[in-house]
Amino acid sequence: MKKPVVKVEFGDKKGQGNSRRRFIKMSGLAFAGSTLLYACSEDDDFNPGMEPEPEPTPDPDPEAFDLGSGDVGILNYALALEQLEAAFYQMVLDGDYFAGASDEEKTIMTDLRNHEVIHREVLRTALNSVVDEDMVIPELEFDFSEANVDFSDRTSVLNTALLLEDTGVSAYNGAGKLISNADYLLVAGQIVSVEARHASAIADLINPGSTDFARNDVLVDLGGSGVAYDKAQAPSEILEAVVGLGVVQTPFTANNLPTE
Repeated sequence: MKKPVVKVEFGDKKGQGNSRRRFIKMSGLAFAGSTLLYACSEDDDFNPGMEPEPEPTPDPDPEAFDLGSGDVGILNYALALEQLEAAFYQMVLDGDYFAGASDEEKTIMTDLRNHEVIHREVLRTALNSVVDEDMVIPELEFDFSEANVDFSDRTSVLNTALLLEDTGVSAYNGAGKLISNADYLLVAGQIVSVEARHASAIADLINPGSTDFARNDVLVDLGGSGVAYDKAQAPSEILEAVVGLGVVQTPFTANNLPTE
């Protein structure tokens, strides 16, 4: 008998009501309107005179953690993103680029790492204060080689850092309307403003003295008033983007996140 075959494909979130449960594996952060479906089937060796067994109903990994619903789900979602950023900056500090960087850049990168660690732990503390530990997303595993990040190369590090920070800003902006607790919303607002500062600092390192802190590729127009607003992307959009990076190795589901 052959081993089970695992199939992973994209599915439209609008079809969430069907019998197949959605499975998200953050195997990469552009931190998504679609989710991943996890299906498992067995192919038996041919047995003369016997009908082949039908494929079982697709089902996600039963061991995968689900982010949850309501404010808890959104906090777990944010915690997953902060884990990603904190892990990235720790890799930066441990890499050859950082070892040879200027004192100014070392200070900036160290501050960025420290900020992301603080954000991560604040979110974890908030969750631990209201739910049991088994309802808090566990420590995730990352493999940045999957995204071809070269931690010895300044350009690779800074471009990746800018991508992560821009994604973080869009993620918090998009999740804000889904948070019902005013205290959580306040903290989210205080975090997203710092993420935007991070993005500006990195943009200036990439192109010193430019106006890249307000890049048109990350700003949008609201109601015809002008291009002067950061993007706001739904958790589904962010998770799909994150999957595209291929760095997150720990599978989890996001079946119950609020959407409105």
